Amino acid sequence: MTDFSPCDHLEAVREIAHAAGRRILDVYEREFKVEHKEDRSPLTEADRAAHDIITSQLEALTPDIPVLSEESAKVDYAERASWKRFWLVDPLDGTKEFINRNGEFTVNIALIDGNRPVLGVVYVPVPALTYYACAGQGAYKQKGECAIQPAHVRRFDGGKPIVVASRSHAGPETEAFLRNLGEHDVVSMGSALKLCLVAEGAADVYPRLGPTMEWDTAAAQCVVEAAGGRVTDLHRQPLVYNKPSLLNPWFLVSAAGDYDWYRHLPAT
Repeated sequence: MTDFSPCDHLEAVREIAHAAGRRILDVYEREFKVEHKEDRSPLTEADRAAHDIITSQLEALTPDIPVLSEESAKVDYAERASWKRFWLVDPLDGTKEFINRNGEFTVNIALIDGNRPVLGVVYVPVPALTYYACAGQGAYKQKGECAIQPAHVRRFDGGKPIVVASRSHAGPETEAFLRNLGEHDVVSMGSALKLCLVAEGAADVYPRLGPTMEWDTAAAQCVVEAAGGRVTDLHRQPLVYNKPSLLNPWFLVSAAGDYDWYRHLPAT
């Protein structure tokens, strides 16, 4: 295990994400039922089908690396604490967007090593768009069979920023942040695509001043960081993974440059 390289698995994980995406689209293109989990979040046949494909194929790919998926997340910390390395999966991120059929949902697969994401694949099934990265090798995006393109954040040093906001979860703290920014443009988006917009240079900042879980962010965080950006909590520290609670703190996703986005945060 000492010569382990996450990049060795990147192509296989992309293929797994694409297989899950095809199964999701099978459900997306017909009528389906919506159930609700204990926390009232929606659940569909597509969530379960994608989970089954991803977990079975990851277990076959790396039998010695455990898999933690949103749909099987009831693993006690007493067990998880011993995991040096594990797969962290959101089989269908943006179930509300899936139900609303707006196309803004993703398949997220990350490899966590030492509490940090070192491989990330974010696949957007409707446009067949893949964002992916592994530690030390940069970030990339590819649409369908088109040429692979590098993903780079843009630099912001002041002026009129482009801000990404959640389509389903904007709250009063985010509204206050936007007011404090002054003049700006907003792009509304669902799922992990919000982080990917910063990673590809289409936006400058994404404030997430509300709850998310570790599987919501890990894959896209890897892409953002490999693209030159940052995903940091309100203490300016990168998000870490496999905490006793899988709930993320509030965070900001920001592009390159020395601009201090934190001064616009609302007082708490």
